[in-house]
Amino acid sequence: MAVTRPKGMRLFVAALRTRKSASMLALGFSSGLPFALLIGTLNAWLGEVGIALATIGVLSWIGLATAFKFLWSPLVDRVRLPLLGRLGRRKGWIVLCQALIVVALIGLVVTDPTLDIGRFAAFAFLGAVSFATQDIAIDGWRIDVADDDTPVELLSAINQLGYRVASIVGGAVALYMASRMSWPTVYAVMAGVMAVLILFALAAPDTQRPPDIAVSALAAPGEVRPGLRAVALAIVGASWTWAIVTLVRFMVSMLAETPPGAPRPSPGDFLKYYGPAIVVATVLVPLAVAGWINWLKARGRGVQTVADTGTSAMRTAGNHLYGALIAPLADLAQRLGWGVLIVIGLILTYALCYNVWASFAYPFYLDYMHYTKDEVAFASKLFGIIMSILGVSLGGYLFVRIGRFPTVLIGAILPIFGNFLYADLADGAPYIDLVLGTLRLDHLAIALGSDARMARLLLTICYENISTGLALAVFVAYLSSIVSKQFAAVQYAVLSSLTFLIGSLGRGVAGEMFDTLGYATVFRYVAAVGLLAIVFVLLEWWRASRVSATAELGGTGDAA
Repeated sequence: MAVTRPKGMRLFVAALRTRKSASMLALGFSSGLPFALLIGTLNAWLGEVGIALATIGVLSWIGLATAFKFLWSPLVDRVRLPLLGRLGRRKGWIVLCQALIVVALIGLVVTDPTLDIGRFAAFAFLGAVSFATQDIAIDGWRIDVADDDTPVELLSAINQLGYRVASIVGGAVALYMASRMSWPTVYAVMAGVMAVLILFALAAPDTQRPPDIAVSALAAPGEVRPGLRAVALAIVGASWTWAIVTLVRFMVSMLAETPPGAPRPSPGDFLKYYGPAIVVATVLVPLAVAGWINWLKARGRGVQTVADTGTSAMRTAGNHLYGALIAPLADLAQRLGWGVLIVIGLILTYALCYNVWASFAYPFYLDYMHYTKDEVAFASKLFGIIMSILGVSLGGYLFVRIGRFPTVLIGAILPIFGNFLYADLADGAPYIDLVLGTLRLDHLAIALGSDARMARLLLTICYENISTGLALAVFVAYLSSIVSKQFAAVQYAVLSSLTFLIGSLGRGVAGEMFDTLGYATVFRYVAAVGLLAIVFVLLEWWRASRVSATAELGGTGDAA
């Protein structure tokens, strides 16, 4: 039976009706606030004090914590924290992470980024890892506490509501405050808000911890033997460890003081020489290992002939890690075959067109275009979020109305033109002014007490947020349609994290390009990159059509 989701004020009423739903609203807020402060608003602070865009781009790599959070999700899921574990299965982790976020924000308050950018980056990184870990625990809490009175659909909607409200507080409200007080004062206030949220987390209900058992399916005959599973985990673990260590080492070298006469590290050179290897290490190596596991199972090599009855703490931990990291990829590779490479290509490129420059939005608006903090707060956050919601709604409607791949293709095409709009805005907005004059929107802006300059920003943000909101909605729907129910949560986490990976890597080189080539030129280059997404969408559409045609003819093609 379909669950009817309340909307608008009815959603607020539902959120405050029970202890679980009210707690979900507070937890959703605590999830969105640090993300807004550390991934978006922080760059406005850095841009205002004169930090180079190349450095801001590298610092945005703290967002990789979200990309790699699935690596330590089994730890959060299974480990009981000393003392804090008494609070509940999830609450102990949530409270710990919220406390660490408060520490990170206070650390930013007491550190001057112009004097010690390395220490400033360390506190930002601590905050990023903490909010990524908090998200793991909150997602688990939402699923654990759901029941007939507060179904998971309602809790998910309430969670998004809290997250969106936090985005406004951490974005528009923070910018409004920053125009009237210092940035350290703003972040001190936000640290106080996070401290208050700890009280709401302590008051939230929680579930009992289940028995600490291994993944039962791995004990069945026909599964790969524990020794080979350990080899697979070691290969993937070493590959991911190398990628993470390489990224962190470069971040440290970029943010540290450069010795006199020594060349400054270049994000462009790093991406040129290490970027492909990092993608191989984090994407292709795990997929190759998953393919090897499938090859062994298909041929009956290295598999258990009888049920595995061995038990130990190490075996339990290994089974959970394997079930979280290898088994979902093996299932995906088995169902999609070689088509998984097309899917990965689509995921890596789909959001790149608009994801790369997100960290530079505030420096662009405030320092390059010289809009005020109040203007940016209204246009980018309040008005922009409304346009994003409109785009998300339009994407969901089109997905149902005209089908999956036509809508996915539209979502790949539209954001390209958003980059051209920003390039035009950077060049003085000659074409935007033409549109405003033709539609008489410049006169409307003046009649409403604004001016043509603000109308340019609103028109650009309107198109960009509607197009990216639509693209995000259809991308989420597409990813949800290709994951299997057995591994839905983990497969979705792994696949969606790839967009954060490539976007974060791209931001490092984009910052250097903005410094050397200027905004308008880079916007046009990024728009050209969007053509790759169109190519992969068309390839995936063709692949899925072949699979469907084969299935209709009674074949056994891969699942689309």
